Order: sequence, then C-alpha cells, then structure tokens
Amino acid sequence: MRGLWFLATIGLAAAEDGLNGWLRYARLPCDIAKQATVPVTIVALNTTESSPVYTAGQELQKGIRGILGKTLDVMHEATEGPAVIVGTIGTFNSSSTIPQLEEDGFWLSTRGDAVEIIGQNERGALYGAFEYLSMLAQANFTEVAYATDPSAAIRWVNQWDNMDGTIERGYAGLSIFFKDNATLSNTTRVEQYARLLASIRVNGIVINNVNANAILLSDDNMAGLGKIADAMRPWGVKLGISLNFASPQTFGGLDSFDPLDETVVAWWNSTTDKLYTHVPDLAGFLVKANSEGQPGPITYNRTLSDGANMFARAVKPHGGIVMFRAFVYDYQTLNESNWKDDRANAAVDFFRDLDGKFDDNVVVQVKYGPIDFQVREPTSPLFAHLKQTASAIELQVAQEYLGQQCHLVYLPPLWKTVLNFDLRVDGEKSVVGTDILSGKRFSRKGLTGYAAVVNVGQNTTWLGSHLAMSNLYAYGRIAWDPTSDEVTILEDWTRLTFGLDDTVRETITRMSMASWPAYENYTGNLGIQTLADITGPHYGPNPQSMDNNPWGQWTRADAYSIGMDRTVSNGTGYAGQYPDEVAARYETVETTPDELLLWFHHVPYTHVLKNGKTVIQHFYDAHYAGAETAATFPQQWAKLQGLMDQQRFEETAFRLTYQAGHAIVWRDSINQFYHNISGIADAQDRVGNHPWRIEAETMDLRGYKVTAVTPFEVASGLQIVQTVDNSTAASVSTTLNFPRGTYDVAVAYYDLYEGNATYELFLNDASLGTWDGDNENRLGYTLTRGIDGHSATRITFPKVAIAEGDVLRVETQPNGRETAPLDYIAVLPEGVVD
Repeated sequence: MRGLWFLATIGLAAAEDGLNGWLRYARLPCDIAKQATVPVTIVALNTTESSPVYTAGQELQKGIRGILGKTLDVMHEATEGPAVIVGTIGTFNSSSTIPQLEEDGFWLSTRGDAVEIIGQNERGALYGAFEYLSMLAQANFTEVAYATDPSAAIRWVNQWDNMDGTIERGYAGLSIFFKDNATLSNTTRVEQYARLLASIRVNGIVINNVNANAILLSDDNMAGLGKIADAMRPWGVKLGISLNFASPQTFGGLDSFDPLDETVVAWWNSTTDKLYTHVPDLAGFLVKANSEGQPGPITYNRTLSDGANMFARAVKPHGGIVMFRAFVYDYQTLNESNWKDDRANAAVDFFRDLDGKFDDNVVVQVKYGPIDFQVREPTSPLFAHLKQTASAIELQVAQEYLGQQCHLVYLPPLWKTVLNFDLRVDGEKSVVGTDILSGKRFSRKGLTGYAAVVNVGQNTTWLGSHLAMSNLYAYGRIAWDPTSDEVTILEDWTRLTFGLDDTVRETITRMSMASWPAYENYTGNLGIQTLADITGPHYGPNPQSMDNNPWGQWTRADAYSIGMDRTVSNGTGYAGQYPDEVAARYETVETTPDELLLWFHHVPYTHVLKNGKTVIQHFYDAHYAGAETAATFPQQWAKLQGLMDQQRFEETAFRLTYQAGHAIVWRDSINQFYHNISGIADAQDRVGNHPWRIEAETMDLRGYKVTAVTPFEVASGLQIVQTVDNSTAASVSTTLNFPRGTYDVAVAYYDLYEGNATYELFLNDASLGTWDGDNENRLGYTLTRGIDGHSATRITFPKVAIAEGDVLRVETQPNGRETAPLDYIAVLPEGVVD
C-alpha cells in the first residue's frame, strides 16, 4: 500500500444515531478511495465461527466494503496471490521478521502486495484487523510494518448494571444485560458492545453492579451468563461478574458468610464450579466488600485479604482472577469536627499492612484518587504501598461527578495527571502508567492493568451523548499504551466518528481539549473537589452538601478559611502516605501546586496564590472563565452544520446549549455561596450583580407565588416563582428598560421530572417561541423532583429586536409535579455571556 494522509470535505450524510460509534466504515470520497490499494482476497486462518480470527475476517470484509466499496472474498487457507492475511503467529508463515510478541500483541505490515495481520493470540489478530481498518477509514494509506504490545494484561470495563435493568450512575437508558432480575435473552446489543470493546483492545468486562445482587447466581441466570459470554467470545472479550459477599447467607441459606468458615468456602467453591460449567472462560470476579454498606469479611473480624483469597482460591483451578476493590471507607462515623479524621486516608490504612498477604491471582483495584472520581484529585498513594500485590487503576468513563454526559468533558487530560505522576517509591522512578500499572516497577507483570466504569445503556449513542464516546475510545487506547497522546487519540476518534473534514476535526478537538479545564473551573478548582450534591445525584451544584456529614468529602469551609489540612505536621497526616519526596512536596503550602492547594491545606480566603490572586478571587474568576468557555461550545458547534448528518448535529447542539446554560447555574451557585459565607466582594463586582437580568420575583405575577429554594444559592436572587397549583395556567410579565437593539433573551427555569410544564415567551403580544419542561426525556442525568441545582436550566432566544418599553411575558401551564418554576429573564447584548 502506498499513499499519504488525505483530508477531505465530504458531503451531507444520511442521519446516524450513533449505534456504530467509531466503527461506521463510512465510504471515502471516490477521489480518495481510488488511491487505496488492497489485495483482492481476505484469508482468515480459522474456520471456527466463535474464533476472533474468523471474526476478524468477517470484520475486514465488512469494513473494506464500507470504506472502499470493494467486496473481498473471505477464505480460510493461504493462497498464492496477494491477500489480507489474518491469523495467529502459530498458524502463519511470514517472510517478515516479526519481533517477539506479548499476550494480545500483534504485527501489522502493509508493505508490498500483501497485508499481514499476525496476533500473538487470536485476540491480538482481531486487534490488528481493527487497526488496519482504522487506518483505511482515516484515509491513511501509508506503508507500515510494526509490532505493538499492550502495556498491561488487564484492560477491563465495569458495568454498574442492576438486575432490575436500571444502571447505577448510568446516563443512557436501561441495561443491555438485565431486566426483571434476569438476564436478557436478546444479546444483539451485547454483541455490538463487544465489537466496540474489541476495537479498542478491551479484553474483559464485568457486567453487573459492584453493589451486587445475589440473584445473579440462580441457575437460570447462570445459563443467561453463558449466552452473554457466547455473544462476546467471538470478539475476544471475557465475561466477569461482581459478587455480593453475603451471598452464602442471603441466597444460599447458610447462617454465615464468614470467609474462614469451611461451609462458606465450600459453598463458594461449588457455586464457582457451577459458573464455570456455563462460562468456561469466565475471567473472574469483582468484589466490593465492607464499603458503603456492602457486607464483607470485616463483619467477622477477618481481614480484607482473607475475603479476597477465599474467592481467589475458588477461581484458581479455572484460571480466573479476583479484582478486589480498594474503595473501602467509613461513611457512618467520620466526624468533621475531629481535625484528624479523613476519608482520604482509608485505602492506605486498610490495605497497607495487607501487602503480600493476597494470593497471586488477586488484583487490588484502586480508584485513581483517594476520594471518588472527582474533577481533580492527587494520585492515590496506595499504588506506592502495593509492592507485593498486583494492582489495577479504576477510571470512570461514566461522568458521575463530571456532568453525567450532559456536559462535554474529555477525560484523558484528567487521567494523564494520574498516569503520568511519578510516585518516587524508594527514591526511584515510579510513574503510575508506565512503571506501576505495567507491572515493571514491582515485578508484577502479567497481572496488572486497568478497569473503567463505563455504564453503557440502551440509548443508541451508548453513553447518552455522541461526544462522550470519545472517552470510551480513549480509555482503550490509553490502557494499551498510557504514553499515547490524548490529542492524537481525539483526532483519530473524530475522523472515525464524524469523517475527514478539517473543520470538524479542529472544532471538536479544540472544544474537547478545553472542556475539562472549563468544567474544573466552573465546578470546583484548587483541589476543593467537584462541589456537586454529594448526598444526592452527584450532578448539580450544592457546596454545602460537602460538609457536616460523615461522607468525608469535606471542604471545612467557614467564614474565614477553606480547605483540608492533610499535612503530617498539623493535619490528618494524609500527605505522609506518599513516598518521602512526594510527601515533602505536599507538606508545605509553598511547594504544593496551586491546583491541589485546598486538597492538602486549610488556608484563609485571602491567601495569595502563586498567580498573585487570593483564593476567593481565583474562585470568582475561574468560575466566570469556565462558564465563558462553555458558552463558546454551541457557537463553535453551530459552524459544523452541513458538515455531518443532521441528527447527530442537532442532538449534540442541544446538549452543548444546555451545558452553556448549566455552566452559568454552576458559576452563580458556587460564587454566590462563597460570597455569602466569606463576605468578601468580587474585585470585578460580578458576583451577585446581574445588570441584564430581571428576577422573576420582581415581575408582575398572575397565578404565581414567590418561594425560597434549597439550597439557597441555586436561585439568582435567592428566590424563585412557581405556580400556585399544579393545573392552573399562569404568567409573568415585565416592562423592559433597555435601549433599542438586538439582544439574546434567556429564560432561567427549573425542569423537574414527573411533569412536563409548557412555556411560551412573548415580546409584546408576538410569540418568540414555545418549549416544554422535558429535559428528562432528552438528557440522561440523574433525575430530581426538587427545585435545585440539578433541575436548574436555561433556554435562549437569539437576536431579538427590543426597544425600551417593550413587554416580555412568559405564559405557562404546569403539569404533574412540575409547577413551571422560573428564576429570571436575562436580556443580553451581543457578546455578553451574562
């Protein structure tokens, strides 16, 4: 094959729903496709239909037909002529000099007339086939010859699917695996998901919630697991399951679940053997124990290693492994008034003394930070303490605390802050991604790696949002090679998902790379955590929910100061859990990076940062800057109309517009809260001062009443209006006092579920537009019945001609629980974000 990277502007495409993700195999323009040279035959060196090599042959045929419009025959024996040959190193005679491959690795050569795709095993061969198709789909016709191996053996995804079909922290509909406490018989979506996972070299999946339901172990469900495994096996994706530690008692009828009780051990051994009769290649178990109310070995004064080893010995004869979560902490008795209490200490405190006491097929699964998937956390120090125990990092593709797929947040830059971090264990280079998770640093190679909480659902976009799929794609790429460049990954995903147009690629790359810094800015910065409602949906703003409870995500904010003192000298001692070099860096304010200042130190609001601003002024400025960045997203996206199919364009435009409005909700709520608690004014006089707004409670009301909200800061003027009952039409109106001009008119309201209120905006007596309170049908965030930071939203009507004395009126019809709540109307000159 010979050629160059070709870039093209392609014409309008048919509507797409996202089901194929980045595996669209869209036809290249004729002038580009004709420059590709491919052999006329595909040779897949396996005839067994459940074989990944057989699957690779079928996928190559499908992909080449879609991309180039050429239909190649698939054969299963070598031929004399040029061919695309795919197989394992044991079945293939190559004239090339192939480097020694590691498990799942592959060799790809496009030199000469033939294409060679050779895997160390069958999975590797399939991965190589997807790599070749990815090159073709991106019009990359260059000659290549290289081998690539995975950085780590474990590259799994976790689903938090419940047996009733719901998904904990899922934002894309119901489960593709379960319904009504049973496995689904239709495995079409399961196979499609496995195909996507294989294309990014994910080799394992745990399909049920870590808060596991023991009913999964029923005979019927075990048979169902067998069917799910059958659907995934051709794609090289092994099935695993989460277990409930108390199953012998709650499901098996025993009077105990003590891991050292011989009857309990026998029950688990028998149950495991039965599982393997249905799923002979079961990858193993994932266990959450003694965490957030889940049962575990500590119930019987046993150690966590006692519990993990019980499962490890049950799966060992079958070649299985146990992923044992390090997410163990006390959520009931932590006391914020005790200066030494700190949830962040928990993982190391629980696991440090157990290093070396786990069986050799146990992997401790460690969240990337010590709390819980926050917008920024320091790297978990536990990785430095597991020198004799295999470990895997737990990332989260599902944006639990990061906008729940309703906000564009490209996650790899966040992940790289952890993967690129050097823990300096014993004074030696100990980079998390390349040294520790690879198994090289502590000689654990072969049983280390990655797990990501993904939580796809039945929505055709898989994650609820087209753009959120970049995070799943990037996860697989980074788990294979943690040194992969996040921009390059993003550009590859964009070309595969939306085509080769330069403007599309540049725009999506620019927005995505700005998205995590923007989200951090308008939610929680300086290491204070996300400031979401941690006792509720983990979605909208509620900074006061962080404190005064035993959940341990404290900010310790008072009228004068803020932040957690985690120093050894005066605080919780958390900084001392790191190796000496890192601990010394975090011990002092002067050497702690500002982006983690409030994670490690309790300082006055007036403390001056390295950038010369006070903490409180940085808060104000950052929240405004983040919202201003989010405001550009729908504007940038609008320029892509006509460069992709209309369905995906419109669905994404809606979410980006929503994000721009919700970013303002976040900005105002956080700034208002800390302005209120600190009493320190914004140097730019923005906080609490909105000259372009008319508060709803100041308008002429018909059928409305003024009410307070909880938390107070989610209302612009600390009050809102809602209809006096759930059925009577109502309205608000106001006479405008703005000079003649063209304005954007934004209406801030609250969209609750269990009701769809209707709204219509009038200027004088002319209708500007109507809308429904139906975000619950269009967005996937965790639903709320309250008038709060989750339900707060805005709709904007652009370029409205307004003159002084005009009357704006909103007419509403409440419905169900939705009392058409309104916060304010903003009349915004061009270029003003509000």
